[in-house]
Order: sequence, then structure tokens, then C-alpha cells
Amino acid sequence: MIVQVLAAVLLAATPVHADTGPKVTWTVQPADGGRWIERTLDPGQQVTERLAVRNLGTVPAVFALSAADGYLTDNGHFNMLASDQKSKDGGTWIAVQSSVAVGAGKTQIVPFTITVPAGATPGDHPAGIAASVLSRSGTVQVESRVGFRVMLRASGIEKSQLAAQAVTVHYEQSWNPFRAGTIRAAYTVANTGNVRADARTSVSVGELFGLHHRDGGATAGELLPGGNRPADARVHGVWGLGPVHTRILLTPADPAGPTEVTVWILPWPQLIAVVLLVALLFVLRATRRASRRRLARLLDDARREGQALRKDNPS
Repeated sequence: MIVQVLAAVLLAATPVHADTGPKVTWTVQPADGGRWIERTLDPGQQVTERLAVRNLGTVPAVFALSAADGYLTDNGHFNMLASDQKSKDGGTWIAVQSSVAVGAGKTQIVPFTITVPAGATPGDHPAGIAASVLSRSGTVQVESRVGFRVMLRASGIEKSQLAAQAVTVHYEQSWNPFRAGTIRAAYTVANTGNVRADARTSVSVGELFGLHHRDGGATAGELLPGGNRPADARVHGVWGLGPVHTRILLTPADPAGPTEVTVWILPWPQLIAVVLLVALLFVLRATRRASRRRLARLLDDARREGQALRKDNPS
């Protein structure tokens, strides 16, 4: 069984070492010293690039070289398919020799070719190149590798666009009648274009029949074509009276326009407060009327007593 230890492909200059056997530490990166290679090529075009494998260890080593399709992990880091997974896109465009021997403290420059298929669709086809070594830990073989991204783009019409999918909107109520609530919008930002996008989103909320507006936002980060990432936005200071309109704006924009969701909200804390206030007013009014009637009865009783006294004691 082979267990892969995959060092961050994005950070090509970070040294990686295999812990078993003689210590081997190495890096691999574009020969020009950059962090990655980025090329826009025509369908059918072939170019030659070079990579540099540097052995930072104290013993010579043989490094396996490989290319594979690239993708983004859930936390947004660039990675490439494991060696036991078959590439179907940009990784198949790269041809590199299978291995290279590098002396201790030495650097080897290795050429590789990129050939764009004649029928390649326009847009991005991310890939990566890695240098790896195999070591053994007991009965388990461990593959340690480090690499860099190769951002390949086939020329043609570029579409940079996003879409909000699986949108849910709900109102988080504050039971303090003097404090506004919060609109929470949860959705998935999907790259529906054919080129990578630095996804940015904003959310606006309109209520009180358009008289009150609040804004919020959330950043989704880098998305490759066909990729998606969950987003969550909260807009505070929303009172929630009747229809509340939530609008999600994406950059790059969705050609279908902003996504809008309307929810009807009853402001229960405020309604309860109003009911209690009205009840209190009725109680105060009833109490005042009862007091007036009692005062009127007392006055009538006093008047009758006075009249009776005058009859009993005529002057």
C-alpha cells in the first residue's frame, strides 16, 4: 500500500523531506525562479518549459516526476490529483521525463513540453507538476511530493461569470423589541465560466416597502472553472416587517442578473410589545374610569348626606 504525503503544491519553494532512510530534502519550481507557470496557448500549439529540482539533502537522490490535473481543496489551496488518480484535462497536456537523479546539494534543470489538443475548449485547464520520492515505514510505502501549479489557458472566447446556487434566506429574530434582527443568507458560489475567478459577493436587504436598506458581504475567494464554494452572509439591523427582499450580487457578475429572494416576516417581539402596550392602555383607561365612577359615587353619597343633615336640622 502506498500512502501519499502531499506537500503544499502552491508553495513550490518550500523544502520537503522524507523522514525514513537517509534524509532527503528537496524543492521543485519553474526554472526561472517563479512560483508557478502560466501560459495562454492556441489549440494545437506546443511549447517547451523547464523546471528545476534542487536536492537540499546530504545524499544523492532520484526523484519521480509527474504531471496531473489541478484543483482547489475545500480550504482554497491549490493541489493536484494523487498519483493513483487518472487525469483528464490539463495534466494530460504535459509530458515530462519520469525521473531525474540529483546529487547532494545540486540542482537539475529538466525540460518538459506542453501540447494543447487541437479540440481544446477555450478557458482554463489547471494542472500541476510534482517531484516525489518513495520511502518505507514498516510495511507501508510513503510517497512524499512537492510541486507547483501550471495554469494553462486555451485561447478563445473567455467567460468570467459566477452564479449563486442553493440559496436559503432566513431571519434571525431578536426577542428584544427595541433591537433589530439579522438576515442570514446561505448559498453556494459556483464558477459557471471557463476561466478562474476571484469571487466576491455582496448582499443587500430592503424592507419597509423599500424605505429601509442594509448591506452586508462575504468573500468566496479563488474559484476554478466548474468549482464552487459555500458562502454565508449576515445583514444586521433588519426589523423584519412584512416583505423583506434579499439580493445577492456576485463579481464577476452572473449574466442572469442578481439573485433575489423575498421572505415575509412578522415582527413578533414588536407585535407582542404593541399588544402589551394596548392592553396596558386598556387597563389604565378602565382603572381611570373605575376611579372616576368611584369618585362620582363618593360625591353623590356626600351630597345626599348633606341634604339629609339639612332636613334634620332646619335653620
